[in-house]
Amino acid sequence: MRRRDLLTLAAAAPAVLAGRAWALPQGQPRLLVVFLRGAYDAANVVIPTGSDFYYQARPSLHIARPDAADPNAALALDADWSLHPALKDSLYPLWADRQLAFVPFAGTDDLSRSHFETQDAIELGQPLQGTRNFGSGFMSRLQAQLAGARPIAFTDQLPLTFRGGAAAPNIALNAVGKPGVDERQARLIASMYQNQPLAASVTEGFAVRDQVYREISAEMTAANRGAVSAKGFELAARRIGRLMRADYNLAFVDVGGWDTHVNQGAATGYLAGRLGELGRGLAGLREELGPEAWNDTVVVVISEFGRTFRENGDKGTDHGHGSTYWVMGGQVRGGRLAGPQVKLAQASLNQDRDLPVLTDYRALIGGLAQRLYGLSAAQLAAVFPAAPAADLQLV
Repeated sequence: MRRRDLLTLAAAAPAVLAGRAWALPQGQPRLLVVFLRGAYDAANVVIPTGSDFYYQARPSLHIARPDAADPNAALALDADWSLHPALKDSLYPLWADRQLAFVPFAGTDDLSRSHFETQDAIELGQPLQGTRNFGSGFMSRLQAQLAGARPIAFTDQLPLTFRGGAAAPNIALNAVGKPGVDERQARLIASMYQNQPLAASVTEGFAVRDQVYREISAEMTAANRGAVSAKGFELAARRIGRLMRADYNLAFVDVGGWDTHVNQGAATGYLAGRLGELGRGLAGLREELGPEAWNDTVVVVISEFGRTFRENGDKGTDHGHGSTYWVMGGQVRGGRLAGPQVKLAQASLNQDRDLPVLTDYRALIGGLAQRLYGLSAAQLAAVFPAAPAADLQLV
């Protein structure tokens, strides 16, 4: 583990400093869940270019059908589906290498269309009926079923999905900024603990935090060579790749900015910019992992729900239902769209407004976990109660 990465982790999870940088068990599969918070518009990423209804429903937001002479045209996946052109240089090669698969019509049975409620539901992985246990997330329960699990959340705060069970460290790598507590505030806080048992720990914590900030700021300045600093997920994903290559095999990261009610854009514009960054980040993750580690890694990209199939009056899309999930990795059986599908037409829309859900997210992730780790039916039931696994043969 690189010294700066250890310092980064130490700032958010001081308990790691007291231990050691562990080595992963040989051949232990890695699983990374990427949560696109805000509900990304799946219909303009994995695009139903074989549907005339898509073009009728999106007069200003649609992506042109595949055309080699048009750089803004969609990239053909098969006769019915295509990929957003912003992913041409990052993820389209993974599709061609059969290391990327898409699962359309995926999501939850939550019809609230509430970001917060549905995000919570996904992270918890519990049945909607009954009382929710906010102290038990599905990745924490999965961790409990695995021998040699090394979990980590790349988030500001420990996400719901890792709550309960054994402790998991968390560290925000999406962006690097100045410490939220300035020097004056740090002195005030330290004075509060003066002559208390925690005094030394508080002082050390602020010192480590300041050192982390200086280390990472210097790294970013040197790497940029005077150019504008790389920001967001593209930079964070490379750090995630370095850390998961050697030390962590069960991870979660969230990426925000996908709530596109207004001026969403089509082949270019806001959504296209976000997709470009996400795609470059995932390609960078693969590069940092290296061929050997990538071969043992599965990345699942999910979102709380999709967007309305029809565009709105503000040239955007509103809260919907069904989405498209992504599964990628060195041993993923990709180059295909997996799971049950339906021809996209007005009659097939959920409530005449959005994509239906034909593959439950718990069944999808449960099926992946079963194949990756050989979990029994009882173990899967402990991770996703009342949600039988769907074996889409993705790995």
